[in-house]
Amino acid sequence: MKMLEIQNLTLAYGHTTVLHDLSFSVEKGEMLGLIGPNGSGKSTLIKAISNVISPKSGNVLLKGMNITKIHRSELAKLMGVVPQTPILPSSFTAFEIVLMGRNPHMSLLSYENEKDLEITYQAMERTSTLHFAERRIGELSGGEIQRIIISRVLAQQPETILLDEPTANLDISHQLDVLDLIKSLCTRNNLTVVITVHDLNLAAQYCDRIIMLNKGCIFDEGSPSKVVTAINVKEVYGA
Repeated sequence: MKMLEIQNLTLAYGHTTVLHDLSFSVEKGEMLGLIGPNGSGKSTLIKAISNVISPKSGNVLLKGMNITKIHRSELAKLMGVVPQTPILPSSFTAFEIVLMGRNPHMSLLSYENEKDLEITYQAMERTSTLHFAERRIGELSGGEIQRIIISRVLAQQPETILLDEPTANLDISHQLDVLDLIKSLCTRNNLTVVITVHDLNLAAQYCDRIIMLNKGCIFDEGSPSKVVTAINVKEVYGA
């Protein structure tokens, strides 16, 4: 089943085209990695898929529906996003931030119930963040904040998760922990994941399929063994 479908998508900032005529799909339960050098448009593509920016042309379909036609509250039930540089209120506790992931499931003027609290606790347990649940965001490191954002998305319980360099601020052990968790969600919960990854080794190890971007286009697409090759890396990264 195609959970996500990109149709002839062109993205631009003003008169500058960043990505041109991209088409691909992501199956339910698949983990798709986006790789490419800095400036290749990975983060821009994540923003377009999550309806943060509008395409110059083309469509993004989620479960067969054009993403621009889905109300934001409903979209939040279907899709969760882990941005590269999250902006959070420094006075809130880590637990309060994760609990915000339950907002799409609550009606107007309602309060969190026991189920919401339990789901929040479980999300923090899965990301090993429960021990600093009462600490304020302003007291946490960049890596700890990134794990809190991932916890919030887990509490949101979406069917699709978009992650923009989720391991960028983490040490190697936490990088592996986070990617192990994300991979297990794909496998056990049949979630669809699109993730931008800077480290080619990690992308090859965890992703079911990889799209390599270069100069605004899809340079190559397929299994990690097909895409992450010496020839491709030399051509795209110049290394």
